[in-house]
Amino acid sequence: AMSKSAVKISSDLLSNPLCEQEPSFLQMVTAFDTAMKRMDSFNQEKISIIQAITISGNTLLSSVFPSLNMAVKRREQTLQDYKRLQSKVEKYEEKERTGPVLAKLHQ
Repeated sequence: AMSKSAVKISSDLLSNPLCEQEPSFLQMVTAFDTAMKRMDSFNQEKISIIQAITISGNTLLSSVFPSLNMAVKRREQTLQDYKRLQSKVEKYEEKERTGPVLAKLHQ
């Protein structure tokens, strides 16, 4: 996002009327614009390489360590069970404290 903003700023500076009046300013702004566009293209290449490496690495690791995937799935299931039971506890805590409610709350 920063490199896109820098490219936008440099292109806005190029369209500034002051560039038409001052050739030295135009030269500086043109050099700045070229540098920002090169930086943006370099950043885009870097991002695509990082994404490709990350995705291929995750795919490789998930095939090498299937037990890790199972552990993650079990954790997610346990977390869902915990949230479900926690909501039941909160529901029983809000009710009047009678014998059956206290037994279910304890359970």
